[in-house]
Amino acid sequence: MIISYCKKLKYRKKIVLVTNGLGAADTEEVDQIAGKIKEENIDLVILGVDFDDPEFGFKEEDKEPQKAENEGVLRDLVEGCDGAYGTLEQAVSEMDIPRIKQVRPVPTFKGFLQLGNPEEYDTAARIPVERYFRTYPARPPPASSFALRSDIPPRGDEAESSGTVAPDGDVTGEGGPLTTVRHLRSYQISDESAPGGKRDVDREELAKGYEYGRTAVHISETDQNITTLETFAALELVGFIQSDQYDRYLHMSNASIIIAQRANDKAALALSSFIHALFELDCYAVARLVAKENKPPLMVLLAPSIEPDYECLLEVQLPFAEDVRTYRFPPLDKVVTVSGKVVTEHRNLPNDELCDAMSKYVDSMELVDKDENESVIREPIEALPIDESFSPVLHRIDSAIRYRAVHPNDPVPPASERLTKFSQPSEEVVKKSKKCLEKLKSAADVKKVPPKEKGRKRNREAEKPLSGLDVEALLHQEKRTKISPNNAIPEFKQSLSHAENIETINDAVKQMTVIIEDQIRHSLGDANYDRVVEGLGVMREELISYEEPASYNDFMRLLKEKLLREELGGDRRELWWLIRRSKLGLIDKTQSDRSEVTEEEAKKVGWFIPRLKMCADCFSSCPQSNFKKPL
Repeated sequence: MIISYCKKLKYRKKIVLVTNGLGAADTEEVDQIAGKIKEENIDLVILGVDFDDPEFGFKEEDKEPQKAENEGVLRDLVEGCDGAYGTLEQAVSEMDIPRIKQVRPVPTFKGFLQLGNPEEYDTAARIPVERYFRTYPARPPPASSFALRSDIPPRGDEAESSGTVAPDGDVTGEGGPLTTVRHLRSYQISDESAPGGKRDVDREELAKGYEYGRTAVHISETDQNITTLETFAALELVGFIQSDQYDRYLHMSNASIIIAQRANDKAALALSSFIHALFELDCYAVARLVAKENKPPLMVLLAPSIEPDYECLLEVQLPFAEDVRTYRFPPLDKVVTVSGKVVTEHRNLPNDELCDAMSKYVDSMELVDKDENESVIREPIEALPIDESFSPVLHRIDSAIRYRAVHPNDPVPPASERLTKFSQPSEEVVKKSKKCLEKLKSAADVKKVPPKEKGRKRNREAEKPLSGLDVEALLHQEKRTKISPNNAIPEFKQSLSHAENIETINDAVKQMTVIIEDQIRHSLGDANYDRVVEGLGVMREELISYEEPASYNDFMRLLKEKLLREELGGDRRELWWLIRRSKLGLIDKTQSDRSEVTEEEAKKVGWFIPRLKMCADCFSSCPQSNFKKPL
């Protein structure tokens, strides 16, 4: 079936055989089968239940003769076609190991590594080379936007994630059709003569411009070449630098490799000579790279890399002068005073005891094997091997997509331990370094910062001056108990700051409410409305801080009732509109945990204003008719 379907096309052909090895099998044509599998370039993987696997360390005792014979036949079949053979237990144990996708190498540059201009000088050197990525960030698959088609009704609880993306953008399948979201972009300009003050324009009518201060500088399409630097694809050597004079922080990009042109032995020999020359002189090369014609040039660093299997140049991008950010920070080993004096012993500088404690703590965190005498007997163990440190985000998203595609209605299982093993240090290392950590904390005088108190300000201790003196006692000032209408807001805050019990807070609130009502009652028109709104805002903010929202809410309900009954100097409904606009309504549960008012109740009290009815007896708005059902 594989041969008839795939033919000679470039498919990845793979057969996975899972068996218990107990059935009878015809073994006469095993060699022919192995030869055909190898000829068609098919990968064969055989997984057996309780099969013997010395490499994995498993062997079944008292094995049946038929199973032992089948294991030998299957092992010979795998060896004949260069396949894979193992026990099923090993496959199950490796299921949580992320599979790294092998990326096909694509050259990012094909050209010449040249020294000098070959068009002007006969002594110029040119080597045909190719450039490939050595490191490149792997990104998770992006999510696409889909929408349910409105012309087809949904099918109940069937999964919508099991569809297949069609070439036209629609998604078909058992889970209900989806369609891709298509974006439409429009451009508008200001036009007073057009309806709405704006007019649509086509993209072809737009022109490019550059901001120069507050001015837009227009450059037509015919003049666009003046903003493009004319360059030619090449990798030109600029100079050389000693390796010890290069700072690693100048790396600006992913690493790439430069190799000789494939199937070009002359280029390989020339590049190998250049690589060995750099290696023997302990030098790096600085080059100017233009990957494609008219592309911006890059300055790159070329470092030799010689391995038993291959030789290449490692390439990283270098910064231009504008790319380097130079900042000046204070030194860590000394303190320079304002007068210019250099101080080496200071409370902000580490002393010898602290440095020694930190050094011992770092040593205790090393991953090494030690004997009973605490002497190192092996080389340090690599803490984070690259081949075992998988990207948690990438593989987590990939596993979630695959699981949801098969089980659309089940919750996604948690992430594998292999993805989270490096999120915390090893328990053994933490236990081993605990004593050194305690000594380090003692030497550094590390203390736990108490959590920020969240609660009533009246229960907090008042801030004391640095001198420790009681300023109020020295000045013989008594704590304020009466709030003056002429200085209501500062004295209200002062009364709350000196409050020692709830009665004092309630008394200050009552005085403030009386002052606010008097300001409303004696206001000529809206003369005092701003003062009233300011006072209500301060009262609301302070009572939220002191966690006494009930006092404010009770006052606001009473104030609204008096305003609507016109008990505060006539019709003051405009003031209530200002209060609503300033968002000074009731304090709900979202603003204070101690409030018993829900968000819906707060909105209802703040926005509902009954319309006044005329009294049938006196033909005026009287209190008896104010709170009836509105018209």
